[in-house]
Amino acid sequence: MAQFSFDIVSEFDKGEMNNVFDQTQREIQSRYDFKGSSAALDWIDANKSGFKIIGDHKFHIDAIIDIIRKKAATREISQKTFDVSKEPTITNLKTTLLVPFVQGLDQDKAKKITALLREKLPKVKAQIQGDSVRVMSPKKDELQEAMQTIKQTELPFPLSFTNFR
Repeated sequence: MAQFSFDIVSEFDKGEMNNVFDQTQREIQSRYDFKGSSAALDWIDANKSGFKIIGDHKFHIDAIIDIIRKKAATREISQKTFDVSKEPTITNLKTTLLVPFVQGLDQDKAKKITALLREKLPKVKAQIQGDSVRVMSPKKDELQEAMQTIKQTELPFPLSFTNFR
């Protein structure tokens, strides 16, 4: 009997994130409320693991985060990808906020997903494979039900489905 499967991963499209970065920079440069200020957006490091948001005060930081969220939403990047839980730092009359990207499934997150699937859908088999969770079933309908269950459950990290077979 055929076995169908898909993988659950926690990642985002890096090309789309580059587009969000470029569009946000363009909007910062063109907006009237940022004229003459130190408002800017930069990458945290060379690996592009997050955004470094710079502004004159907290209002600028909040406005730039709002722009980023809108641009990401139009590009179908989950809002859970941005970790805005850190407090901004204020130095030399500039406010800086580091917003790292949330990606990758660690063991705890993967165990939550497998436990959820075992509890709600006992016929579906889920197993942890490194930084992804493989979900298998002989019926495609059960896999679609598993996807809907995961989407409806509010998990505090972004998830996407890949590798359909």
